Amino acid sequence: MKINRVCILGGTGFVGQHLVARLAASGIHTRVVSRHPQRHRDLRVLPGLELAAGDILDPAQLQHLFSGCEAVVNLVGILNESRLRQGFRRLHVELVEAIVKAARAAGVQRLLHMSALHASAGKGPSDYLRSKGEGENLAHTRGHPFMRVTSFRPSVIFGPGDGFFNRFAGLLRLTPGIFPLACADSRFQPVYVGDVAEAFARSLEDRNTWEKRYNLCGPEVFTLGELVAYTARLLGQRVRVVGLNDSLSRLQGRVMEHLPGQPFSYDNYLSLQVDSLCEENDLERLGIQPYPLGSVVPLYLAGASARNRYSQLRRLA
Repeated sequence: MKINRVCILGGTGFVGQHLVARLAASGIHTRVVSRHPQRHRDLRVLPGLELAAGDILDPAQLQHLFSGCEAVVNLVGILNESRLRQGFRRLHVELVEAIVKAARAAGVQRLLHMSALHASAGKGPSDYLRSKGEGENLAHTRGHPFMRVTSFRPSVIFGPGDGFFNRFAGLLRLTPGIFPLACADSRFQPVYVGDVAEAFARSLEDRNTWEKRYNLCGPEVFTLGELVAYTARLLGQRVRVVGLNDSLSRLQGRVMEHLPGQPFSYDNYLSLQVDSLCEENDLERLGIQPYPLGSVVPLYLAGASARNRYSQLRRLA
C-alpha cells in the first residue's frame, strides 16, 4: 500500500513531533491538526507539512480533515482527567469511534493507533488502561474490513520534551532532601520516543503489520525508585528517594491529584499496580534496535557530561 498523505491527530505533541519529522524525511506529506495552528509555526520548516486548523472533538470536522489522505494516525491521549480537560472515555473511546467513522466516510485505507502497554477493556486496573483498551479494540473491530489497522502499546516513553523524566526533574528541584515516592518498586522498560516514531513509520506501508498490536519497550528494566534516583543524580540533587508503602502510596495519589498540574493521581497509582514490561518486545520484530536510556536522557536532562553517571543506575538494576 503506497501512502502519500497522512493526517495526524496529536501531531503537535511529544510523540507527534518526532513522527512528523520522521515522515517528512521519507517524503510523506503530513496534515497536522491543531485548534491553534499559529502556536506551532515552527513545524512549518518540515517539508510537506500542512498545519490544519480544526477541532478533533467535533465529529463533523473529522471527515473534512481526513479528505485526500490515505492514512490517519491517532496519537491523542491523556494520563489524567481533570475538570478543565476531556475525560478518558471521551478521548480514548468516543474519539476513536468518531475517527473510524469519519475515516471510513473519507475513504481512508490505513489507521495507526496509539494505545498503551497492558491496555485492557476488561482487565485494566485503572480507568486509563481500561479506556485505552476499549479504544484499541474499537479501532480494530470498527475499522475492519474498511481499513487496515495497526496499534502500538508502548511502555513509558522518554526523550527530549518527555513528561516522565522532565516531570520528576521539576519535582526533585523543589524537594528539600527527602523525596517520598509512591509505588517505588513498580517496574518499567522505558522506550525512546525516536524508536516509537520509527515503529509507526515502518508500519505505515508494510502489509505485514496489518491488524497487528505491537508492544514497544526499551532494552532495560528499572524500578520507578531507580529511575527517580537516577534523575536526581543527573541533576546533581542530593535527595534521598524514600519508597512509600501501599497505604501511603494510595494517600499520595488522593492528595496530589488535587495539586496544580496533577503530578500524581489515584488512577496513576492503580496503573502502577501492573509492571510496564513487555513479555516480547515487538520493536525487534519491526527491525528496530531500541536505544538504552543512558544514551539519550543525560543529553537533554543534565548535559553530555552526566552520561558517565548512567553506570551507577545499571549497577542497581
